[in-house]
Amino acid sequence: MESNPTSPNLIPIYSNFTSPFEYSPEKCESKSSIRKPFSLWPGMYHSPVTTTLWETRSKIFERLLDPPLDAPPQSELLTKKPSQSRMTILYNFSSDYTLREQYRDPWNEVRIGKLLEDLDALAGTISVKHCSDDDSTTRPLYLVTASVDKMVLKKPIFVDVDLNLSGAVIWVGRSSIEIQLDVTQPATAEDTDSVALTANFIFVARDYKTGKAAPVNRLAPETEQEKLLYEAAELRSKLRKNKLNGDKKVSENGEVNRFKALLAEGRIFCDMPALADRDCILLRDTRLENSLICQPQQRNIHGRIFGGFLMLRAFELAFSTCYVFAGVMPSFMEVDHVDFLKPVDVGDFLRFKSCVLYTEFQDSDRPLIHVEVVAHVTRPEFRSSEVSNRFYFTFTVRPEAKAMMNNGHRIRKVVPATEEEAHRIAERVDADFL
Repeated sequence: MESNPTSPNLIPIYSNFTSPFEYSPEKCESKSSIRKPFSLWPGMYHSPVTTTLWETRSKIFERLLDPPLDAPPQSELLTKKPSQSRMTILYNFSSDYTLREQYRDPWNEVRIGKLLEDLDALAGTISVKHCSDDDSTTRPLYLVTASVDKMVLKKPIFVDVDLNLSGAVIWVGRSSIEIQLDVTQPATAEDTDSVALTANFIFVARDYKTGKAAPVNRLAPETEQEKLLYEAAELRSKLRKNKLNGDKKVSENGEVNRFKALLAEGRIFCDMPALADRDCILLRDTRLENSLICQPQQRNIHGRIFGGFLMLRAFELAFSTCYVFAGVMPSFMEVDHVDFLKPVDVGDFLRFKSCVLYTEFQDSDRPLIHVEVVAHVTRPEFRSSEVSNRFYFTFTVRPEAKAMMNNGHRIRKVVPATEEEAHRIAERVDADFL
């Protein structure tokens, strides 16, 4: 049965996204159009900030969209200042109601998952800006997110107040770059600090043709603040290398004793559940999981799944895990660490598995809940499953939940049932206290 286009019962549907075809002003009479580069099309499915950043990146560095693989690599490294990579974004939340609605969460604050997408997109654009050699005859570097070293929420971010997102390169190694980002809102009489969130991203450079690590432009900090940031980042880099090299200065006896203490309570749950402490819970009983097939709309300008999208999905699963575990509405505090171990491609079957690793009770009003999310790329036809990402988040409870806490509601202590779980807890506790 064919539909009648003039039928009153027919409701036509049109895309509410910006068309990937841009009308040419010179040819507006004939309504001819120019197609945006195909690699920019996914931007229309992400946040408006991510879309704008990708388009800005492509206009400044057009070679990124179709890299000339036969061109020679950059022959001479440049020395750049942090100010040369600095970028700032303004969210006009106070006047743009549509933008406000796109970022609003149920508590009239900025949706953290959406902000994670924007932070990753901005850090990527800054890293590209630093690595550009301004030579159209050389092939550009391929820059990928290696990790998020730390992200700390210092105060709530409100969705009805203008927001600034700014950042710059603060340190470089041979092929790695650290970018620090600050999210700010105007200070008030009650709160004189305008910085609401800080984040540190690590990117690594790869040669577009060979896929091997490639050297990046040098960095010359100028101001005292820039020098302090550089020194702090250099120290973090050394700590990361020591960790990779297995430089652990914990005595074997001390490690064994700690494992025994962690396992003791868990084994009571397994062997004598009726006698177990009711204020404890096994790690495995805090788990949640979700999965998805990665779609073309979730890719970045390089054709792989956008790291910001992965962080958004991991964050929202971690939030849900914390909510179910605590029994009260959680409040986000930190991204402790994120590892990007393997790329995720369009069509991949991706599984996110979460659990509460451990809890802390130094402040009875603000218990800390540490959540781990692990992303697995699963290929059933090959009987394989590989870890692509690890995410670690810290939450507490929202202020309005304190009344429930005062009425006897308690956050449980998490205990392991296996040595592998005990090792994961101990490793994360050590990392958090570095």
